[in-house]
Amino acid sequence: MDNLCEALKKLKVASADSSSDSVEGGLDCVLKALAHNNAEASEKIQEMGVLPLLPTLLAPQSSCTPKVANVIAEVAKNEFMRSPCVEAGLIPPLVQLLNSKDQEVLLQTGRALGNICYDSHEGRRAVDEAGGAQIVAEHIKSMSQNAQPANGKLLTVFCGMLMNYSNDDDSLQAQLINMGVIPTLVKLLGIHSQNTALTEMCLIAFGNLAELESSKEQFASTNIAEELVKLFRKQVEREKKEMIFEVLAPLAENDVIKLQLVEAGLVECLLDVVAQTVDGEREEDISELKTSSDLMVLLLLGDESMQKLFEGGKGSVFQRVLSWVPSHNHQLQLAGALAIANFARNDGNCIHMVDTGIVQKLLDLLDRHVDEGNVTVQHAALSALRNLAIPVVNKSKMLSAGVSDVVLKFLKSEMPPVQFKLLGTLRMLIDTQADAADQLGTNPKLVERLVEWCEAKDHAGVMGESNRLLSALIRHSKSKDVVRTVIQCVGVKHLVTMATSEHMIMQNEALVALGLIAALNLGMAEKDFVTASLVQVLHKLLSDERSAPEIKYNSMILICAVMGSEPLHKEVQGLAFLDVVSKLRSHENKTVAHQASLTEQRLTVQS
Repeated sequence: MDNLCEALKKLKVASADSSSDSVEGGLDCVLKALAHNNAEASEKIQEMGVLPLLPTLLAPQSSCTPKVANVIAEVAKNEFMRSPCVEAGLIPPLVQLLNSKDQEVLLQTGRALGNICYDSHEGRRAVDEAGGAQIVAEHIKSMSQNAQPANGKLLTVFCGMLMNYSNDDDSLQAQLINMGVIPTLVKLLGIHSQNTALTEMCLIAFGNLAELESSKEQFASTNIAEELVKLFRKQVEREKKEMIFEVLAPLAENDVIKLQLVEAGLVECLLDVVAQTVDGEREEDISELKTSSDLMVLLLLGDESMQKLFEGGKGSVFQRVLSWVPSHNHQLQLAGALAIANFARNDGNCIHMVDTGIVQKLLDLLDRHVDEGNVTVQHAALSALRNLAIPVVNKSKMLSAGVSDVVLKFLKSEMPPVQFKLLGTLRMLIDTQADAADQLGTNPKLVERLVEWCEAKDHAGVMGESNRLLSALIRHSKSKDVVRTVIQCVGVKHLVTMATSEHMIMQNEALVALGLIAALNLGMAEKDFVTASLVQVLHKLLSDERSAPEIKYNSMILICAVMGSEPLHKEVQGLAFLDVVSKLRSHENKTVAHQASLTEQRLTVQS
């Protein structure tokens, strides 16, 4: 430490008269002390006020310059020294040195700036103000034109500097994207794929930049997909694969890049990883299996990439993914079910999958998860069934396969995501299927559970889907028995509330169901209609100028239907319905205008 103090004193004197020999000797001694105990030596440098003297020693022509920059780079490894480096005015002269032609000067300057920027807002701001990032980006661009291995070390330092400069800072990352660093770094990855340090630096930089939405377009215009897949194939080390995964996941959110990755052969790589890790017990095997199967599912979210892998249902990838569903591994079951849900995004695929027996695979999977089941697997399998049930031709086939019976086993679930998908699946299945709607609508256990979920205010999705299924059971069955079951289970009031929903489709579904209740069993529903203030709700819907034509039309149909009940008739007379309906006779929608005339006649006759 005494030697260091001596050397620092000499440096202070030498910096005043620029005697280069004594400066060289002093710097060697300081570097030695920093190598021995960086934090302690840095504190001493700070204490003795040496930092503010260093700008004068950073002269571009001086032979000491690389060593001075090296000292700064070493000192800035300590968090407590980064702000003092900025305050000592070191950034502008360092940025000036980036214009040097000397490799060693550039190397040490890049290190110094990179270390000062590391986790330091002040450091980044100072480099930004001095225009350092732009110069470094240009250096990288010009060096990426040739494949000289000698450039590898400097490129690694410069990439690291830009990474430290922009890490966790969206505006600085956006600045780098605007400078065009993405195509340059992708090019580097291709040229220097043998250079491990540089490759890693590029991957970390991609991982940071790929999080920004604005980067995706630039990435899509490069051959990043091809380069990453090529690199992935060569990897043996798990850590390196993980680094590539971290870049692939955010990039694969972009549909154009999804397709590029599929075309570059990523899927085959992922399937290999799955095959290698599926029986692994180690934590890293489980983690790698999850990452690769999740990424596989993400690639299927793009319409083009999904259709390419489906290959008319004959694709080898599609077949491999199907084999995951009966697996004993929960992660693969989940990924397999999610993949089916993603393949089931158009009628053609859905029809093909139902015809080739996929429904049974999903039902078997659900049966394995009824008691103490895995909630994510339940949710995924129900999602797949719901999507498969959308084409009309699939509904009766799926009902014959016993889908509704298996789905009903999950009525006892207390997990809102499972409840939500269960409701959606049943609603899709009974659409236009009168017998199934009749059978389910007269199942008191189901209807009671629906009525209970209609009050699940903490879960708007479950509440909405329960209301919609309740209405659908009545609309598709048009059955007196279903209506009686809904009334007995106290479901009518929920349908009246549903008629006031902010979603027009739900309002309409509620009004049609209420119209059927009034037509099929007005006597039994009368009391519930009065308690739920149905007439007042209808008056409000007809008076509201924002109500859609079909809402007005169905509200008038319902008014006519409830006129057969004395208490409801009295309520209609008590509100000025004639005035509201008379105005609707001149409505621009002909169907509404015609129904208004009919309703007016009915009101006049019965008043």
